[in-house]
Amino acid sequence: MISLDKKAPHRTRQTLRSASSLSALRRGGAFWIGLGLLGLLSSATVVAAPSPIQSDFDDDTVLVTLPASAPANDRVPSSPEAMAREVKRLISEARRSGDPRFLGYAERLFKQQAGQDLTDSLRVLRGTLAQSLHQFDAARQDFKTVLSRSDVPTQRAQALLTLANIEIVQGNYNEAQAFCEQLTAERPGLIAASCHAQVAARTGAAESAYNKLAAVTRFGNGANNQGYLWAQGTLGDIAAQLGYASAAGHWQQVLSQDPDDLYIRAQLADWYVQNDNPEQALVLTEGYEAVDNLAVIRAIAMRRVNDPGEQALASRLRERFEEAIWRGSMLHQRDLARFELDIDQRPEDAAAHAISNWATQREPLDTRLALRAAIAAQDSAALSQLRAWLKQHNQADARYPEES
Repeated sequence: MISLDKKAPHRTRQTLRSASSLSALRRGGAFWIGLGLLGLLSSATVVAAPSPIQSDFDDDTVLVTLPASAPANDRVPSSPEAMAREVKRLISEARRSGDPRFLGYAERLFKQQAGQDLTDSLRVLRGTLAQSLHQFDAARQDFKTVLSRSDVPTQRAQALLTLANIEIVQGNYNEAQAFCEQLTAERPGLIAASCHAQVAARTGAAESAYNKLAAVTRFGNGANNQGYLWAQGTLGDIAAQLGYASAAGHWQQVLSQDPDDLYIRAQLADWYVQNDNPEQALVLTEGYEAVDNLAVIRAIAMRRVNDPGEQALASRLRERFEEAIWRGSMLHQRDLARFELDIDQRPEDAAAHAISNWATQREPLDTRLALRAAIAAQDSAALSQLRAWLKQHNQADARYPEES
């Protein structure tokens, strides 16, 4: 039996999930220029893995509780405009809740339209969905098609920003810089300035990037401006890279306006764990155990303070990861690798998953985890590869282990 939950918020539900949850959505996912939706941008899609399969149940047993905002039926919307509104809603809900089923609902809508030419608006949405699902080549194709034929400024800016973020996530900084430059030419402002700052910070100029973006941000339009919030999130990322205590303040400013930004919440919680403040990490992750990234951080923080609930949470995470591996449904492996390294203390397995994840996603926290796992596993080949890449891009980060 499938029940539709119209009351309880699905963030705190412990029911069976149909796919692995989004790990806290990274900055590469979906920032809607001109549409007021800040968030999914990042490879980091926030992921909650499914609960174990149940094979022994009664006819009236509830196996799956659908979220209250799930589509009521499978009908295709009546017009491209109606479909665009529904897809935006679904992606926004995935970003808000960390529940990947909403991405699946959106993906189903596009599959029902297979073979039909999409409007540029729908193509932007399909590219955003593909990016959120880590289908980076498909996302690139859609956004480049939009750039080749659309004259709508917001569509072009959305395409350029997401293309830049995809390249930043994958460590292709020359390509990212080119998209940032085009974005600046077509839509100058804090979002474009943040784009340049990210690339500069990852290629040896983190301090100057931070100072320049901070100076530009002082002239922003206040905390309710989406460009301002985007810049504050970027400043938090670069400050953490530099080891500045100001990182927490930047991230807190974003969360004060947008508490559902799971990427920022995970960044700040992880920052607290790394800086020996597990109590604050527990506050930030309370109620978010369905989101793998936040749940793993919470388990680490609980272990640090000897919380008696840590073993139960670790057991639930272990089951969810095992089930996700069996299904082949995990969007990425970073959370699993972190769990294997810091909770289960299996460095060889952690290194294998961390390096596999790093092959396609090279944000600082991906690189940091790969370095830590390779050192713990004494994997000299992986460590040499990581060090060579860091040297090639002149990339340094205060969070990287000293041995690297």
